[in-house]
Amino acid sequence: MSITKDMSIIEIVQNFPQTVEVFRKYGMGCLGCSAARFENVEQGASAHGINIDALIADLNKAVGGESHCGCGCGCDK
Repeated sequence: MSITKDMSIIEIVQNFPQTVEVFRKYGMGCLGCSAARFENVEQGASAHGINIDALIADLNKAVGGESHCGCGCGCDK
């Protein structure tokens, strides 16, 4: 399973605890805040001025998966 930009932040952290350090590296350390429960990764990255493609790539590296197209959508292009 690849992490995609439309997944909720809390869903990612709950399913892949090893991603916490990646989020922190990108300055998204408030994983327990209420927005993390409702925002998807793209929304959170945008709010923090973070490059979504780089974040998705690093999150997938942390869980041992890669997004094949590099766009962060999770497709297999």
